[in-house]
Amino acid sequence: MPEHPDLADVIEALHSDLAEWMGSNAPPKVFDRFANALHDDFSSVTTVGQVIDRDTLLAGVWSARNAQPGFTIEISDIEEVAQSGTILTVRFTAENRQGAASSRRLVTAILLSADHGYLWRLVHETTAPATE
Repeated sequence: MPEHPDLADVIEALHSDLAEWMGSNAPPKVFDRFANALHDDFSSVTTVGQVIDRDTLLAGVWSARNAQPGFTIEISDIEEVAQSGTILTVRFTAENRQGAASSRRLVTAILLSADHGYLWRLVHETTAPATE
């Protein structure tokens, strides 16, 4: 269990919004929640080693609305790695599922504590082997 009781909720909420947006004809407020959770200087390292900024990610997510009907993301193995002041580093497993297909990623993220919760500052994803 993470040291911050709401940390799991924060991680799951972001991924739930992403999955809802990509997997259904979700209303724009779902995209807005996702976008508002990202720091202005957000960046991500993808599983293929590409670094993308916030604007690039959001443009891709915006265009992916309902592109994968039934898409879900399951979060597990949440671990608080380090905290210093308002900076929190976490690691977790994210499993993308659509129908019978699935893929897993090990994710390390830096979140910044803000007045209204956390802002996602950095995400680094690595492909993880499927579980048996």
